[in-house]
Amino acid sequence: MSEATVPTASAIESRLREVLSPTQLEVLDESAAHAGHSGANGLGFGTHFRVRIGGPAFVGQSRVAQHRLVYDALQKFTDAGLHALAIEIKA
Repeated sequence: MSEATVPTASAIESRLREVLSPTQLEVLDESAAHAGHSGANGLGFGTHFRVRIGGPAFVGQSRVAQHRLVYDALQKFTDAGLHALAIEIKA
């Protein structure tokens, strides 16, 4: 995997804004804290992220449905090496 194809916090944020139009959004790359763990790519970035998100798309949805919205929006990043995603919904 080249650095050019590794997911970034800014690319993930752009995708979530495009698909879910959140009113609250924070994307943190926590990959460096997981160096040497399963799924780490040796670069120190691009594999482990935390997403804090909220907005109308999440209102009235079950927790599973809320998380599915985020996972579905980020599928291309999972395919490109995103290994772990911590999701915090602020509905």
